Amino acid sequence: MNAQQQPSYPDTAALERVIADLSRLPPIVTSWEIEALKSLIAKAQRGEAFVLQGGDCAESFDDCTSENIVAKLKILLQMSLVMLYGLKKPVVRVGRMAGQYAKPRSADTETRDGTSLPSFRGDLVNRSPFTEGDRVPDPQLILRGYERAALTLNFVRSLIDGGFADLHHPEYWDLDWVGHSKMAESYHEIVRSISDSLDFLESILDRAVHQTQRADIYAAHEGLHLLYEQAQTRYLEHRKRWYNLTTHFPWIGMRTAQIDGAHVEYFRGIANPIGIKVGSGMTVEWLQNLLRVLNPNNEPGRITLIHRFGAKAIEDGLPPLISAVRETGAPVLWVCDPMHGNTESTADGTKTRRFDNIVAELESAFDVHEKMGSYLGGVHLELTGENVTECTGGARGLTDKDLARAYKSTVDPRLNYEQAMEVAMRIAGLRKGNGQ
Repeated sequence: MNAQQQPSYPDTAALERVIADLSRLPPIVTSWEIEALKSLIAKAQRGEAFVLQGGDCAESFDDCTSENIVAKLKILLQMSLVMLYGLKKPVVRVGRMAGQYAKPRSADTETRDGTSLPSFRGDLVNRSPFTEGDRVPDPQLILRGYERAALTLNFVRSLIDGGFADLHHPEYWDLDWVGHSKMAESYHEIVRSISDSLDFLESILDRAVHQTQRADIYAAHEGLHLLYEQAQTRYLEHRKRWYNLTTHFPWIGMRTAQIDGAHVEYFRGIANPIGIKVGSGMTVEWLQNLLRVLNPNNEPGRITLIHRFGAKAIEDGLPPLISAVRETGAPVLWVCDPMHGNTESTADGTKTRRFDNIVAELESAFDVHEKMGSYLGGVHLELTGENVTECTGGARGLTDKDLARAYKSTVDPRLNYEQAMEVAMRIAGLRKGNGQ
């Protein structure tokens, strides 16, 4: 079967040994966690919750540090707090973390100064330096990716279980931006309101509300590297189903979403909730066929459609897909990815995204769904808890000249923590009081 975007390993014997080892190692997530997330996505499909999905475009092994993980967790929690306040609905937190180590590429090779080498496909496959040795796919990196993913998620679980996400102490979540951002006072107002409401509720009940002392974080990544995904796919006798136990929520990109392709065949067989990226190249027939193949029984919570059109194309491109899904009767969760369709390059070739375009697509997404009688139940953002300068605009008015100051991404530009918080506050304000 045709398998797109797969690396070619020269040492097949070493690859087989690595996959055999990985198949015997403990899973990273459990089926109980997966089913819990599926039920929450089903809730969001009914308009009773909102999904926040965010994290790195491509994780780096070098960024698997306590500082980076804490910063990423903080920004997701902080954003969800603002959204909860504005939307008046539970917010389901899904991190692009603990496995987002492989990336699709538009070409198999990269050429610099007349030299062509294999493209960098993420830390799970090869290495980013432009040398012949670094660009050779290395099977040992698969094991290292598993180890880094497990370390990341176990640390997140420890933080959550230790009270890091306790709503009684939202001040723990503050990042540096609060001290100097124009939105700082608005954020603190939200924090005070939540704290006061919680104190009032507990005084009435005369007991602590323990449900507020933790906030679950689920992991997601693109299910791109099929050998990695398959090695941790297990048949669970007590559920009579197959589960991808590398992550709670794998998604499939448009580059690998061919109906007769290996990725669709793999996703068809697993019980996880799955995401499907859709955009300008997605036809009505293609989308309807994907829904029939990937969710033939119309299971609630199974399918999330992550649309990515760009600010200029969404108003024309999205309505036909909403109508197409409605024709099938399939339950889906609609999520807006306002990042990928707004990628552009500066005069010197640096990839960036304009904050105004990101917000414009998000605003249009809410408006289109509202006009179509649909529900936009989530947002999908590439972001970091670090003070990077990769996307222009936002409260600080970053320009093209600022990009070189702290541009760290090796693939796509991400929102920094201040820009991400501004998006969260826009969402809270956009939807406040309008019934969505």
